[in-house]
Amino acid sequence: MANSGVFSLAPYHIISYGTLLGTTFFHSFINGTTMFRVLERPSFSLVQSHLFPIYFTLQTALPAVLALTYPGSNNPFGVASGIAGIFDGSKRYCTLLPIAAMFITGALNLFVLLPATKKVMAERHDQEKKDGKKSYDAAPHSQEMQKLNKRFGKVHGISSLLNLTTFFAAVAYGFTLASRIA
Repeated sequence: MANSGVFSLAPYHIISYGTLLGTTFFHSFINGTTMFRVLERPSFSLVQSHLFPIYFTLQTALPAVLALTYPGSNNPFGVASGIAGIFDGSKRYCTLLPIAAMFITGALNLFVLLPATKKVMAERHDQEKKDGKKSYDAAPHSQEMQKLNKRFGKVHGISSLLNLTTFFAAVAYGFTLASRIA
């Protein structure tokens, strides 16, 4: 009875996984691209600046929840539940690696790249005032704005690659989960 229903780790694990995969897919491929196409640049930036802290927090917290709620084997001599289970040698590549990749990429986006992006955006805003021209207006731009636009593009590109890594790691882990119910 202790392994069924609300007392089992499995439902919390599956719900956390589904939330992570769904959120990552929706924001990366539907929400972000749609907003970019239909919103004016200032509105798009404003909405994204409010969504990204929440989004990256989910991408960091949910893999931790996956690790804590890992449902081990029902066999008393099998793989343990929770963090001990994902560190079991037999789970190193199919479980630990994708969960760790999701956690690390989310944390890098949340704690490193999001602040770096905010800093560059603030610097671009200040430069826009000096130049009398938006960073996204047609060229030519001042040398300072060109440097800031390049820095923004680099930080944004790295963040996007990390986000795709989170997505592909979540998909890979989905195959691991599916193999447990097949």
